[in-house]
Amino acid sequence: MEAIDFDQLSSDQIPFMIILHSGNGRSKILQALREYREGKEAEANDLLVEAEKDLNVAHEIHFKLVQQEATGEKTELSLLLMHAEDHLMSTLTMKDLVKELLEIFKMKK
Repeated sequence: MEAIDFDQLSSDQIPFMIILHSGNGRSKILQALREYREGKEAEANDLLVEAEKDLNVAHEIHFKLVQQEATGEKTELSLLLMHAEDHLMSTLTMKDLVKELLEIFKMKK
């Protein structure tokens, strides 16, 4: 996955990029769970790796916002940015839960 040049994003594009990449990650995480349920363990693992890449992009964009704030450059807080942050955080939680569930399922085999 290609890195995003944060400096080229407008303040309007930033939330959409976080939502895009965390949404892609979320879809892959749920698909991984479905693949595992169908006995396709390798495919499930591949999807989790792909999801991690998407989430890394979203997290990197978010981290740049935090860095800007830490240096004194204020970020305009909008409902869209709040939604993007919520989407990213809930997807990161989902990823951790699904990984743990898959480990439990593997132990039950």
